[in-house]
Amino acid sequence: MTNTPNTLPDIRQTQLFNAPIQKVWNAVATSEGIAAWFMPNDFQPELGYEFHLEAGPFGKSPCKVTELDPPNRLSFRWGKDWTLTFELADLDGRTEFTLIHAGWDPEKVTEFGQSHAEVRERMSGGWVGLVEALRKQVEA
Repeated sequence: MTNTPNTLPDIRQTQLFNAPIQKVWNAVATSEGIAAWFMPNDFQPELGYEFHLEAGPFGKSPCKVTELDPPNRLSFRWGKDWTLTFELADLDGRTEFTLIHAGWDPEKVTEFGQSHAEVRERMSGGWVGLVEALRKQVEA
């Protein structure tokens, strides 16, 4: 896989959850579900809906739902540069879950003045723990 010189690869995490797709969908496509494993928010599962993720010391991150295909796919813009996508596939009562965090650009900095390369490295590791937290929630 080749990247053009001015892009950083998407962060991708794929896990197989021992939970039905609707349970996983409820955990990634409802305000309460997202708050339980990711961040407090005022999300609504409506195409074009604008909401905020409560990013602790980083304040409220503006987001907008850009794709909604229950129970298989949800995408939203996050902040000024990123897109977060959750893809779900039903595998005989279990769910293959893929998280894609896109929009990384080594020429850009976040709203907080940190380079995308620096933040991507930190978040790539952070997503491992978050997806594990999601697994614990849906397999409980």
